[in-house]
Amino acid sequence: MLNNDILRRVRFVFDFSNEKMVEIFAKANKTVTTEQVIAILKKEDDKGYQACNDLTMCQFLDGLIINNRGLKPGSDIPEPSKKLNNNLIFKKLRIALELREEDIIATLELAKFRTSKSELSALFRNPGHKNFKVCGDQFLRNFLKGLSIKHRGM
Repeated sequence: MLNNDILRRVRFVFDFSNEKMVEIFAKANKTVTTEQVIAILKKEDDKGYQACNDLTMCQFLDGLIINNRGLKPGSDIPEPSKKLNNNLIFKKLRIALELREEDIIATLELAKFRTSKSELSALFRNPGHKNFKVCGDQFLRNFLKGLSIKHRGM
């Protein structure tokens, strides 16, 4: 999935305004303007579209974590990852939304997507682990769809 698609879906799920998006980026020390947010949220074939790179996406997700949970006492804003994949994006969303395995499974079921706890835990394992599983676009897309149904009824 493209980072821009994920940002659009997260924004829709939580009904964030452009100003709220700027505020979330700022929590991770990323300065963006409202115009930049609008450009990132445009579709690929729209005039003024701006691609969202992994660094920017990571800073948004880190800002979302800080916005929802705050920083751990005595810790600094984390250094953003320069390379993201679906597993990291999914993990950061899980942290930001404080979801347990049961919550994620229930969210996926809203999108009519079934998975087991063992399949789910494989997505959050270290990539070097023998049971690690790559999070595919379909899995992430269904998770975001489930969040949309859960939070927006759509």
